[in-house]
Amino acid sequence: MTNVVLLGGTGYIGREITRAWLKRDPQVSFFIISRNNVNNFNNRQIQVIQADLSNTAQMIGQLPKKVDYIIDLIGRPEKNKKELIDINVKPAQMMLQLARHYQVSAMGIIGGKLGPKSFTDIKSEIIEMLQASEIRLSVVEPTIVYGGGRKDNITKMVPILKFMSKFSKKFKPIKVSVLANQLIDDLVRLP
Repeated sequence: MTNVVLLGGTGYIGREITRAWLKRDPQVSFFIISRNNVNNFNNRQIQVIQADLSNTAQMIGQLPKKVDYIIDLIGRPEKNKKELIDINVKPAQMMLQLARHYQVSAMGIIGGKLGPKSFTDIKSEIIEMLQASEIRLSVVEPTIVYGGGRKDNITKMVPILKFMSKFSKKFKPIKVSVLANQLIDDLVRLP
């Protein structure tokens, strides 16, 4: 049985990762660490754990003895530098601590190619930090993620970005299903 820990996996991308992975491996179990205890999943193989990301011992006490993969899905642009670090860097540092504790096969993270410079810079720094570790890292760096029922102002920009991506890969939008499968493919590949 494969155990996967998702940091912040109750959102749009996390739901797609669990759906796609369960489709491939019906025996996989997910442990989603979230600030809230809202479980919108209708599957007993997906457990949402309410935990403080700054408390390693609390998280370890709620996770299984064996973890195969861990993915950090927490992150967003912030105007304040302290909040930018709290929201993006601290979860990645926690992921690395947990990955070392459990000696996972690989870690995964979603980078960022589009957004404020402070956000894209901090995502690049996080990826460099994680790549410098002894644990294999899988990275997907989307611009805009769309599909899977997402309908908001950002997804209205997808046709424009598809056109612009002909001139620069920086603007290439990605379907959430493609993103999820790319990340899973890279995580489960043999080293």
